[in-house]
Amino acid sequence: MSYAVVNPATGESVATYPTISDADLAAAVDKAAAAHDEWSRSSTAAERAALIQKVADLHTERRQQLADIIVREMGKPIEQALGEVDFAAAIYEYYATHGPSFLADETIDLLDGEGSAFIRRSSLGVLLGIMPWNFPYYQVARFAGPNLVIGNTIILKHASQCPESAAAMQQIFLDAGFPEGAYVNVFASSSQMESVIADPRVQGVSLTGSEAAGAAVAEIAGRHLKKVVLELGGSDPFILLSTDDLDAAVEAAVGARLDNSGQSCNGAKRFIVIDDLYDAFLEKFTAGLTAATPGDPTSADTALGPLSSLAAAEGLQAQLDRAVEQGATLVAGGTRDGAFFPAAVLTDVTPDMDAFHEEFFGPVAAVYKVSSEEEAVRLANDTPFGLGSYLYTTDHEQAMRVADQIDAGMVWINIVLADGAELPFGGVKRSGSGRELGRLGAEEFVNKKMIRIGG
Repeated sequence: MSYAVVNPATGESVATYPTISDADLAAAVDKAAAAHDEWSRSSTAAERAALIQKVADLHTERRQQLADIIVREMGKPIEQALGEVDFAAAIYEYYATHGPSFLADETIDLLDGEGSAFIRRSSLGVLLGIMPWNFPYYQVARFAGPNLVIGNTIILKHASQCPESAAAMQQIFLDAGFPEGAYVNVFASSSQMESVIADPRVQGVSLTGSEAAGAAVAEIAGRHLKKVVLELGGSDPFILLSTDDLDAAVEAAVGARLDNSGQSCNGAKRFIVIDDLYDAFLEKFTAGLTAATPGDPTSADTALGPLSSLAAAEGLQAQLDRAVEQGATLVAGGTRDGAFFPAAVLTDVTPDMDAFHEEFFGPVAAVYKVSSEEEAVRLANDTPFGLGSYLYTTDHEQAMRVADQIDAGMVWINIVLADGAELPFGGVKRSGSGRELGRLGAEEFVNKKMIRIGG
């Protein structure tokens, strides 16, 4: 496994980074453990929060530099790259502001006996983060932000195509004033992670990635009795049951599919439309989706850049071709040019096709017609995934009723692309377990120590 920056827009190999040796990886764990024993135990939550605020400030100060890096690394359109840096800064600022209060002692009302009792929240130790390429800064922020305020220390293994952004982030933590070992970036192979997880000083693992990676990490962690937080794939439904403004609903649907060039775990991927709106929606949605043509990711006018790599584009093309071979109708779709992949729309996808059960990680949308609310819910839940979901309806009671029935970790009603630092993020079923962001994101890797005092 090698770490390399290969610009997907040009195919140019920009830079390579050597994989860490086993000895240096062991030394990295030593540093993180020492930082926890020394710095974490001697610092206050307020002091750690102040350092995280500096991390937020440095993201803002270096936003253009950071954005340019991920345009090179994974082809993210520049305006979206700038937006990601801003969101990462907002997440760090959120935990800098609220983290200490999340750690405040929590009084327990005793049912019997004299005295008092309370919960005191404290760090666990060293944590391992295994992060993906699609949101290099945001994914790290939602893991590292709360946990460094808590006092956990971080070993971070980023995706092999994101070494430049990974190095830039480690420099930010050092420049913000964190001691050596509080946040340690490692250019490690996947196979090297087993030894890190097995180390008794490592208390938990957070992974965002594929089902296969999640299963492998969870299996290793389970053998060593380590807690895991997993954010895996998604095939999120966009359910349209009624609307007063079809054009606005279509615009939202297009945005929810094209976010990050269609490479977002919680992007809308299956569009489930009530029959009396189906024909008009399909026509307008197809026009809107295909109007976004792949372009130069360095241009501020580009909404759809290349996919993250040539291999990703080839894999998506194979999925799309297989869907058509198995009987799906390709309503619209262009010709792939290297890693540039034009948006595509499928209909007539049935449960006997691979496409019905798979996640399309790119600008491919499947549109389904349903005749009732009940059918929409059944179809929305007929997936191995359960990350997010989107529901458009003018009927508030229906919205609440359907939201209760959707098997997903998140439901967005009459809104898309509205993630926030304060909103918990995570899924159910094969989309993973645990939550990040919001207060719940600061509850996953913390010792909730009960202290009982006699009367």
